[in-house]
Amino acid sequence: MNPISPTRLAAILAIGTALASSATRAADVQLLNVSYDPTRELYSEYNKVFAKYWQDKTGDKVTVKQSHGGSGKQARSVIDGLEADVVTLGLAYDIDAIAEQAKLLPQNWQARLPNNSTPYTSTVVFLVRKGNPKQVKNWSDLVKPGVSVIASNPKTSAGGRWAYLGAYGYAFKTFQGDENRAKDFIARFYKNVPVLDSGARGSTTTFVERGIGDALISWEDEALLAVKQDPSKFDIVVPPLSIQAEPPVSVVDKVVDKKGTRKVAEAYLQYLYTPEAQEIAARHFYRPTDKTVYARHARQFAKLDLFTVKEVFGDWHQIQKKHLADGALFDQIYLK
Repeated sequence: MNPISPTRLAAILAIGTALASSATRAADVQLLNVSYDPTRELYSEYNKVFAKYWQDKTGDKVTVKQSHGGSGKQARSVIDGLEADVVTLGLAYDIDAIAEQAKLLPQNWQARLPNNSTPYTSTVVFLVRKGNPKQVKNWSDLVKPGVSVIASNPKTSAGGRWAYLGAYGYAFKTFQGDENRAKDFIARFYKNVPVLDSGARGSTTTFVERGIGDALISWEDEALLAVKQDPSKFDIVVPPLSIQAEPPVSVVDKVVDKKGTRKVAEAYLQYLYTPEAQEIAARHFYRPTDKTVYARHARQFAKLDLFTVKEVFGDWHQIQKKHLADGALFDQIYLK
């Protein structure tokens, strides 16, 4: 057997080193996205698109696992030790709680991505039985005797919290800042709620599949999805005035630093703002924050007057203390 020349041996070793280096660079990365109830379908599609983008860019294979539930309960799970690389929850207060109680991310987390870390928005609308037999047209119709309203728990569900704030905000504005009349309105509203599910998807199931209730207080995306799936059974009622819902996202810093996934986790959230991802959000009935993408889908979103949390309530900590903490306004009216 002829001996391998030093030159050829060097070339073989160089190729082997290059292949080993390439194998080392390529990696299998796993992320956990802890999200709220209605985003299952959105992130199921988005995860595949992002994984392809990331593999094309870096060679690394990304697998994203999803966890869903009421937004408040999901935040509590992360606080209690569920190792989320990213959280995509229903309202800023829930991510604030992770920052303040578990110290897993900085308190200025909302400053790290555009639009206060909110890649898409939504609002609160009503889903009613086909033909709207109870003639529900506005928030005021939901407090009438004999109207059964389905909503989720505002203490565990972002959808439930947005519904509460939508109803209270409507009354506060309608009654020109008279808090006593707003409190009376919200008490009559929840008197008509026979079932209080822990999450928005549970409320949709109660209304759509179990057939309970005359009106479901719903995320706009959930209502549009229900009508798309069965247009013969449901109508959407858009009140003239409702709340702008802003579901934000964040990396969970201590988790990604521990797992070594910060780079891909940050890219995962940044990519939500790209036109491709904004199109996915629109297809799942979330309102894109990209104006060009929104314009292409504007016809599917109702036009209505929207008020913000800050405009009526101040900040989330004020809301929690006054309305939703143990023993606060919601407990006073609902438990009674």
